[in-house]
Amino acid sequence: MSVGEAPDYDEIVRVVQLYVEGFQGRSDKLREAFHEDAWIFAIDAEGALGKGLVSERFERWATSHRPIKGRVISVTQAGEVASVLLGFDNTEDLADSWVDVIALMKIDGAWKITNKTAAHSSRAAWAKP
Repeated sequence: MSVGEAPDYDEIVRVVQLYVEGFQGRSDKLREAFHEDAWIFAIDAEGALGKGLVSERFERWATSHRPIKGRVISVTQAGEVASVLLGFDNTEDLADSWVDVIALMKIDGAWKITNKTAAHSSRAAWAKP
């Protein structure tokens, strides 16, 4: 079985880009990108697991002003579900980068991020910057 193309590729990537842009003082973009009940699971460089509602991190993320560049590695879509493998690259310090698996759903006609699973780039093997 082969994976087909993502017919909504541009819209899916646009929503993921909103998430990236949210780190530049734009919590409004984070609210637009994520479903209000979206969750995060993340493993940091030391291997510690963090988890919680993404919305509880919006203000902290928006005020971090980290120079982030989103690097779309892959997009997979199956109808109204999609996933994006994203390099979340800190352009000032590549050692402080992440690799995210972003899950999205098309809800009421709009793509929303419903889950973010992330690993510090030191734990992301071939996907790190």
